[in-house]
Amino acid sequence: MTKRDTETNQRLSPAYGLLQILICFLWGANLVSIRISNQGIPPLLAAASRSVIAASLLWLYARLHGLTVFFEKRDRIHGIIIGCLFGIEFLFIYWGLAFTTASRSVIFLYTHPFWVALGAHFFLKGDRLTVPKVVGLVLAFTGILSVFGSGSIDLPPAYWIGDLMELAAAIFWAATTLYVKKLSQDRDISHYQTLFAQLLYSIPVLAFGWAVFENLQGPQLSMLVVSAFAYQCLVVAFFSYILWFWMISRFAVSNLTAFTFFAPLFGTILGAVILSEPVTLMVWFGLGLVGTGIYLVNR
Repeated sequence: MTKRDTETNQRLSPAYGLLQILICFLWGANLVSIRISNQGIPPLLAAASRSVIAASLLWLYARLHGLTVFFEKRDRIHGIIIGCLFGIEFLFIYWGLAFTTASRSVIFLYTHPFWVALGAHFFLKGDRLTVPKVVGLVLAFTGILSVFGSGSIDLPPAYWIGDLMELAAAIFWAATTLYVKKLSQDRDISHYQTLFAQLLYSIPVLAFGWAVFENLQGPQLSMLVVSAFAYQCLVVAFFSYILWFWMISRFAVSNLTAFTFFAPLFGTILGAVILSEPVTLMVWFGLGLVGTGIYLVNR
């Protein structure tokens, strides 16, 4: 192992572990903020605007630090594919939250490692399913069924449509992850280039969705709506992702992803506390199964 390998695969100290938990908290709160901003900004307009603002901030950050964010011309088609997958993912995330609660959405969305592990077995070399991974996948899938089957008279009428959209978002998120991983095995592409391609090329997809499904409907802004939207752009799409990529460059990814299950936990709690969303016992049971399954997969 080289010195560089050692530097980029350090063990997480308690302080950096808390930092990773903070990132998961920010991600869990993201769906709550989307639910709030949907009250005044059409979901797909918000998603498209978020990509525009975050891409601009990332480009400025790269210029100030001498980083390259554009794909080389020969690889541009891959950037477009990554951006389209990312755009469809966020189309489902934002639109799905118009139908269901943040507490349920965050559980379905963070089944992402489940789909990554399943897809990696078929599409990536040297990343096969093991017995602990299979057990984890079974537990996570059981948790999905538990949450999807749980009902409440306080849920929105068409909540199941939103649930399915968030599950679709998780699948497209996994597809993006697998595509990027496969691409990185053959080409030297930085995380900043990948993130910028996701943001930049998702804009036409989301703008098209806004035009077709929302008829170019404009926003009705309030201080609360603007604050929630600013959180999505500045704190999540820019700050947390930059921090996440810095953590990836410093620590082993397997150590970091073990914290993934904190995001749905925080999202469920915040949805119940801030939005007074109904969280039944079966939702908590399903969350526990999904979290345990994701932990086993990430180990």
